Amino acid sequence: MHLRLLLISIALFISANNTDSKEYSKQYYASGVLKAEGWLKNGSKNGFWKFYNENKTLAKQGHYTNNKKENYWYIYSANGKIEKEGHYKNNSKTGWWLFYTSDGKINHKCQLDHDVKNGYCLKYKNEKLSSAEKYKNGKKIKEWFSFAGFKKENNLSDLR
Repeated sequence: MHLRLLLISIALFISANNTDSKEYSKQYYASGVLKAEGWLKNGSKNGFWKFYNENKTLAKQGHYTNNKKENYWYIYSANGKIEKEGHYKNNSKTGWWLFYTSDGKINHKCQLDHDVKNGYCLKYKNEKLSSAEKYKNGKKIKEWFSFAGFKKENNLSDLR
């Protein structure tokens, strides 16, 4: 009986002290148009968020953890077309990012580390690979204009 009371007391204590509050938030421009919507946990952005332009088109969408951008994000132009997409880690662009032309075709994709090109960038023209570049800490080291030349000097596994 005492063990049961102890367990009930512990459960009540834990639930009373659990101050994690999660709520769905909407923010508006002065004009009344929806600016952003997503989840808050203890006042910080946590979970999936969407941001809108004042013309009501989607501006960007992705996930937050404790007010920091995390995981995969999509960024759109003012007219609502995809502009770029990629990964965030701890509020910094990291990994492969895809950049699009104004008509929605891939223009280039680059490996980023802490918002800086670090690795390879693959450039496209008319939806075909036209060149490859290698960067280190934001500085271009080399550029290739043929796939054969690129393969001679690099491992394709580096493109993961």
